[in-house]
Amino acid sequence: MHLTREEEELLSSDNETIAKCMEILVAIGEIYDADRLIPVKSAQISGVSYDNIGDAGLEWLECLNARVKVPAYVNPAGMDVERWKEMGIDIEFYSKQMRVLKALQRIGAELSLTCTPYYLHTPSFGDHLAWAESSAVCYANSVVGARTNRESGITAIASAIIGKTPHYGLHVKENRAPTIYVRVRGAEVFNPSFLGYLLGDKIPGEIPLISLPRTVTEDELKQMGAAMAAKGNTALFHVEGVTPESGDFERPRERMEIDLAEIDFSSDDCTPDLIALGCPHLSPEELRKIFEIASEFTSLGGVKKEIWLFTSRKVYGENDELIKKLESIGFKVFCDTCMVVSPSTSRYECVMVNSGKALTYLPKLRGVNVIFGSIKDCIRRAFSDD
Repeated sequence: MHLTREEEELLSSDNETIAKCMEILVAIGEIYDADRLIPVKSAQISGVSYDNIGDAGLEWLECLNARVKVPAYVNPAGMDVERWKEMGIDIEFYSKQMRVLKALQRIGAELSLTCTPYYLHTPSFGDHLAWAESSAVCYANSVVGARTNRESGITAIASAIIGKTPHYGLHVKENRAPTIYVRVRGAEVFNPSFLGYLLGDKIPGEIPLISLPRTVTEDELKQMGAAMAAKGNTALFHVEGVTPESGDFERPRERMEIDLAEIDFSSDDCTPDLIALGCPHLSPEELRKIFEIASEFTSLGGVKKEIWLFTSRKVYGENDELIKKLESIGFKVFCDTCMVVSPSTSRYECVMVNSGKALTYLPKLRGVNVIFGSIKDCIRRAFSDD
């Protein structure tokens, strides 16, 4: 891999953090046969819950002695930093989690604490990024048309400090071509999140070009991509006539057809004691939709089950009146975290979600039973006795 003179100087820098970050990027570049390093517009750092990184990760973060050169956003933590007690988080976890966040803040990272950084700062088509959160990577590549590989938390930090990433993988146009054509038919009423879960299971690692039976919103593309990323390690998908690069390539020869009329999207293997929405974090439009649906059920009385909503601190602050209305009917709206990365979810036995990403990760990471339904299914269940 070719390095400029400036990059070679960084590799031998007296600053141990800068030298180590360059070593990491060069090693990744050599593994994947990158020809050079390229500048990135931003980085996004995943794996920041103390539950995930533990004391070893915390110690490493606190040893960093450099500042980021490009905007660096931070993924959800293991708790709402203001309402952590309401989530059942203990003081030891709170203290360690705050040390993680302070270490990231010290290097100049923005404590956005969200898996939807594109709601804060939307990248432009063609921008090179170094993002690590799987759903954000999928959204940036697919819906926006920016370019990023799926980084680890460590490589994202390295890219943020150096301001560059190796030129390989999805940074290269020809590598963004679809590898399989998927025709979805059979029902105009379908759940995009579960379709993403199904596609991730059936075609893991592929880049699909998908033909859908109806128009989908950006929020639905977000949910579909998040589920594909979690279940099938998908970092890029195209939807015919919808996503910005869907017409840039020929249809692949390999083809698959999915008949939605033959698939049952619901599950009811346990009785939920928690209903959780917001994986990825809810948009303002999703919050409004949830309130509209909830209004249909308020005649039944208040909510009868715990129902948690997760969104970013920014979206929360900009939708204060709507949040108050939701909380007045019994919903709890948390920021900075989600049901997947917070250990608070582990104290429940069965969690109901509308997210294919949560359906994939919750049993593995939190050890809970999970059932799936639409947003309306979840809200209906919150107001019911069963």
